[in-house]
Amino acid sequence: MKKMLALSMIAAMCLTSAVPVAAKEEKYTIALCAKTEGIAWFGDMRTGVDEFNEDHDDVYAYEINPEGSDAAKQNAMLEDLIAQGVDAICCVPVDAQAVAETLQKARDKGIVVVTHEASDILNNVDYDLEAFDNDYFGTLYGKYLAEAMDGKGQYYAAVGGLGMTTHMQWFDSCVKYLEENYPDMELVNPDGIPGEDDNDESTAYNLAVEAIAAYPDLKGFIDCAASSNGMALALEELGRTDIKLVGLATPSQGGEYIKNGTQHVGLCWRPADAGYTACEIAYKILTGEGISKESTFTKEGYEKITLDGNLICGNAPLVFTADNVDDYPF
Repeated sequence: MKKMLALSMIAAMCLTSAVPVAAKEEKYTIALCAKTEGIAWFGDMRTGVDEFNEDHDDVYAYEINPEGSDAAKQNAMLEDLIAQGVDAICCVPVDAQAVAETLQKARDKGIVVVTHEASDILNNVDYDLEAFDNDYFGTLYGKYLAEAMDGKGQYYAAVGGLGMTTHMQWFDSCVKYLEENYPDMELVNPDGIPGEDDNDESTAYNLAVEAIAAYPDLKGFIDCAASSNGMALALEELGRTDIKLVGLATPSQGGEYIKNGTQHVGLCWRPADAGYTACEIAYKILTGEGISKESTFTKEGYEKITLDGNLICGNAPLVFTADNVDDYPF
């Protein structure tokens, strides 16, 4: 369905919970609502959404995000999008289970719904897009941490939030990989539950400081959130070169720490490409092309996909080292 839209955009749409509306006519309106505003990761994702918008004359695509990785705020923004009657919602949930009912409501009203990092709510969406096999990506955390720690010692792990589907999948796969392959490495998190840093650098910093104080023999950190540079800052300030860090990171956030050795490697995929591809999936559905195992997409790592029901997987993992981190422009 196409919408006739004649309202002007709100200039501060990206910084508040207000939902902008389009100034263009005869457009498919695709809104992407991600986890949080104000961090480099989702700033780069907005670059991809804006690029998709520019590439398609019959589309108005934009990104809005809640402040502070707040699931309730994100839910409210999704409700606003439903009320506005957008054609498609792309969502990177703060907590997938917390938004599942709202996304189903959108579908019930004829809105196309595409998620990213939300493979546990497939029954409530048209498609979920993953940049790669998440179990494999989780083993990369374990592989590189074991490499840095010489396969022995205590390590502490954090995620953005316990409700963040992919973060928990990476954590679980990492721990399983290390238990099976490196029995001399020990997870010290109480009850085996990762810490939560809410995708916030200062929270990640505090988690690192607290863990170092609590575990004098600590030798490693894993952070499955892009705020891992907060942990890197703590290690740098405390002079703890003996503690190795492997974390999700963009070059703009973690590059300097990776180059100076404070962070062993940074794991990633290009947020802009994921944002672009999520919009592209929605567009193919809206225009009647649909999705099949033969579907191809524009961005590198998504040219060929694996399709399992309504789960779409690309092959776009990135590993940043001191030698290559400056090669990436985000």
